[in-house]
Amino acid sequence: MGGPSEPASTHLPQLRLDDLLDELQARLDAARGTRDRVHSLLEAVLAVGRDLELTQVLKHIVESAVELVDAEYGALGVIGEDQWLSQFIPVGLDEQQIRRIGPLPSGHGLLGELIRHPEALRLADLSQHPSSYGFPAHHPPMHSFLGVPIRVRDRVFGNLYLTEKRGGGEFDAEDESVLATLAVAAGVAIDNGRLYAQARLRERWLAASAEVTNGLLSGLPQQEVLDLLVARAAEIVGADLTVVALPSETSAELEVRLAVGLGAEAHCGLVLPLEGSFMGAAVQTGGLVTSTDVQKDPRITAGPPRWEGLGPAVAVPIGTVAGGVRGVLMLARAAGRPVFESAESAPLMGFAGQAAVAMELAQRRRDSEQVALLQERDRIARDLHDLAIQRLFATGMTLQGAVRFIEHPEASERVLRAIDDLDDTVKTIRSTIFGLRARKGGQAGSGLRARVVAAVERASRLLGFAPALRMEGLLDLRVPPPLADEVIAVLEEALSNAARHASAHVVEVALVVDGELALTVTDDGVGLPDGGQRSGLANLAERAARLGGSFQTGAGTRSGTRLTWRVPLPEAGGAEPGSP
Repeated sequence: MGGPSEPASTHLPQLRLDDLLDELQARLDAARGTRDRVHSLLEAVLAVGRDLELTQVLKHIVESAVELVDAEYGALGVIGEDQWLSQFIPVGLDEQQIRRIGPLPSGHGLLGELIRHPEALRLADLSQHPSSYGFPAHHPPMHSFLGVPIRVRDRVFGNLYLTEKRGGGEFDAEDESVLATLAVAAGVAIDNGRLYAQARLRERWLAASAEVTNGLLSGLPQQEVLDLLVARAAEIVGADLTVVALPSETSAELEVRLAVGLGAEAHCGLVLPLEGSFMGAAVQTGGLVTSTDVQKDPRITAGPPRWEGLGPAVAVPIGTVAGGVRGVLMLARAAGRPVFESAESAPLMGFAGQAAVAMELAQRRRDSEQVALLQERDRIARDLHDLAIQRLFATGMTLQGAVRFIEHPEASERVLRAIDDLDDTVKTIRSTIFGLRARKGGQAGSGLRARVVAAVERASRLLGFAPALRMEGLLDLRVPPPLADEVIAVLEEALSNAARHASAHVVEVALVVDGELALTVTDDGVGLPDGGQRSGLANLAERAARLGGSFQTGAGTRSGTRLTWRVPLPEAGGAEPGSP
């Protein structure tokens, strides 16, 4: 017979003890897991707050979120001022996958749901949500979804999107709570990053303004200053196209003086009306104008098609202290790139304003130098008239009186030739005096020499620099008024062509009167297009042919174009202007 069986009552305490131990172990594991997760959350909060560069902050936020809730994929969408996603930062996809998928999301479908309703959203299968309409080709499959908004000072900055809980499960309430906590810390970190970015941006704008101002006040040519203005503005805001336009003579149009970047060739040399152009809108409003898509902007109705491949754009007038406009600065980004946020475009007004003040001060300095130059010309003219001409006349009269004492015929002939040379020298000096004393609206200012100087000065505003000018011969004595009108018309057309089409940095003008009149305009620009003609050159050839002359085009000495316009002069004669 076997021994007595063990009472059942002894098994009950043992079972209860095992259950209690298992429950205690489970709770300890849960507490340990919660402790580890809280610790991970604190580390994530510290990590996202460690950087000040906004781009790095956003990247760390997504990486921390993916790790905290154990997700396969994550992304952070930044909401722009137009309530669409201006940035989308994915995690979990490599560069090759991103390229195969195509353009990043802009805020349609389920992602737009969080923009319209900024509240936490948790789904077991995102494809079942009414706002979901599927994935593009080559997109990895995604099922579980968790999204929370990120707020910065009571404004929704963007949203965190997490998909595909590892292990095939669903995101739970604890995941949502952890992610919401991270979003609060992310909002603080983003705010700090934005403030830091704005401070750095202001610092860069101030440095650029100081550089432009120093360039203008140190006497740099206006074209070099415009180049500097364009380079710094494009660099700071990351523009793909930068354009500077200046008012025309009538101020009713804008002439594009400089275009650099994507599609610049379509903008160079354009003359645009104020009404119907994007830059004209900046002049008319007197302030900054922006466009989310310049290709479809309703304000652009004039000019040839020129916006292909471009998207967001901003334009700002370069004003004057008196309220006028010295020009317009326009910046544009390629299609698909972020729009110009107010934080980065607002400093443009101050930048353009400082540039305008510096340009005005530089203009005053140039005016002062011009006055000093004219005064010096007056002094030289007086000295030439009172000293050089009088001495030459005295020498000529002495030689004339000595001729009758010379018996040798050859010697007498030589002295007579010397007297004639002295007369020609007096005429040349007198013509030079007239040029030195040229004044706008004055009697002498109507001579050809003065009109040529005025035409070159007008062209310097279009070119951005002063062309080199050389004049030889008795311009005011030998060239009659009708022919002088023709010369000025030809010169203005040649300089206008150089300004609009040549993209030149050096222009040289030579006007020589010696048996015939020869006008030569040379530039170092892009040269003549295929076919050998720029617009307006046929007219110059017709003018020369009508006057019995010739017109030739060719390459300059180093590069660019040389235009030569020659016409015969009428027979010399007539009284000399003025007396000694």
